[in-house]
Amino acid sequence: MSVLNLDLAMAILPLAVLIYLMTKKRPVPAFVALPVVAAGLWILKLTYFKDPAIEVNATVIDGLLTALKPITIVWGAIFLFKSMEHSGAMATLREWLNGITTNRVAQVMIVAWSFSFLIEGSAGFGTPVAIAAPILVGLGLEAVPAVIVCLVFNSVPVTFGAVGVPMWFGLGEVGLGGKELVEVGFVCAMINTAAALMMGVIGMLFVAPAREVRANIWFIVLSIGLCVGPYLGAAYINVEFPSIIGGLIGTVLSVVLAHYGVGLAGEKAHKPGKEKRIGQGKLVKALFPLWATVAILLVTRIDTMGLKGLLNAEGPVWGAVIPWVGTFTISPALSVTLKNILGTATTWNHKFLYIPFIIPFFVVGFATLALLRAPRQEFKAAWSQSIHRMRHPVIALLGTLVFAKLFMAGPSSCTMLIGKALAQAAGNYWYYFAWGLGALGSFFAGSNTISNLTFAPIQISIAGALGLNKTLVLALQCAGGAMGKMICIHDIVAACSVIGLSGVEGLILKRTIIPMLVYAAIAAALVPLLLLYVR
Repeated sequence: MSVLNLDLAMAILPLAVLIYLMTKKRPVPAFVALPVVAAGLWILKLTYFKDPAIEVNATVIDGLLTALKPITIVWGAIFLFKSMEHSGAMATLREWLNGITTNRVAQVMIVAWSFSFLIEGSAGFGTPVAIAAPILVGLGLEAVPAVIVCLVFNSVPVTFGAVGVPMWFGLGEVGLGGKELVEVGFVCAMINTAAALMMGVIGMLFVAPAREVRANIWFIVLSIGLCVGPYLGAAYINVEFPSIIGGLIGTVLSVVLAHYGVGLAGEKAHKPGKEKRIGQGKLVKALFPLWATVAILLVTRIDTMGLKGLLNAEGPVWGAVIPWVGTFTISPALSVTLKNILGTATTWNHKFLYIPFIIPFFVVGFATLALLRAPRQEFKAAWSQSIHRMRHPVIALLGTLVFAKLFMAGPSSCTMLIGKALAQAAGNYWYYFAWGLGALGSFFAGSNTISNLTFAPIQISIAGALGLNKTLVLALQCAGGAMGKMICIHDIVAACSVIGLSGVEGLILKRTIIPMLVYAAIAAALVPLLLLYVR
């Protein structure tokens, strides 16, 4: 075996071990498997690849600190969920949705598809799954299928993520201008729109029998169309608002359709007054955690509102040099930075007020308990239970981020080795496999933005070397990043943590791989048609 092939085999080995441990007949829990594989990769980087020890260790520190982002988001999401439970908001929400429709398909489409579409466009960061999965469990769905359907559904809107960040930042860093970004985004939106119906059907099959899905297929089609129609139209104009517009229109109109039983088996006519049993004031208060979360996210994510810049301010008000560690600074917006970790160029940053943690999750959670006048013991219960739920997730997420950082970092970057090998093997057929790099990036980093930042330069280089259309290759990269969120390790861990699941992460990973591959097959099948459009 040549040195190059051996390098590739060693790059694949940690990934293969991780997948084996998490998907074997008796899977190893994520909070055990991930730290173990991360430690093995650390040894591999130091011994076989011989990366500089100081850079490898700086990457480990960066990974441990970066894990604070998903840890705080998950903690905030758990607390918000617990505040809804202990304030009575969840019970009222369940009663209201059952008043609109008791049809399981309609409830799942409203919560896991349309509403999650809106949350993804507003927040990103894996927030949709963390919010939607516990709501579905509260409505009576089994926990594992609830997580799976949320992961499968939270793919189409991911291309544009939180106010277009994966596009204007993820691709903007490689020099694409506004017109080029819109063109790439629109081509990717066409791919996602074509895949949406299949994802809707496959996702529903995880939570309902095939006969029930067939009986309600028109509602599924309409609910999907009400999101992706405006989404595709908005993508033709800009890259910031497609998911927000699609999610907002889709959520409102899907509720209206369900209200009148349109496309739902056995609910051809709405039963007047059923949902009116809940007083309007009580309903507004019970829905406060949801509408307040969305409102705050929108206000803090849209530049013209003026708050985004304030919450992202990084100008330090205090700083200190920590010997042998790096330079630590903190800004008025609680943006903390550690530069030159262990004397290397590695830098870590965490924005406490911008990342969906304190704002909106904890703010809305405490406000919900206060607004609904929950007794003091319910405050304490929500707080203590949210902390208790974080024991295993913290370990799993620390392992996940260290593994992801090590896998992508250094002169012997495993992702780069795998990516270049895939491109070399595919040659002029790269169009049909370009999605793979995007999916690989989301799988490890948990972010379509990071996937684009990591692999867009490689995709452009491959397109140039092979004479391929850059717009289509980058669109496939972005589509891959979206579909890869279905199998994203830390999104799976996060969703399981919010609803209290443990030891099923491997099972969920196995089941979400199939819909991801179906999505990839649709993207590949569209290549000949898309080539006609981009040329």
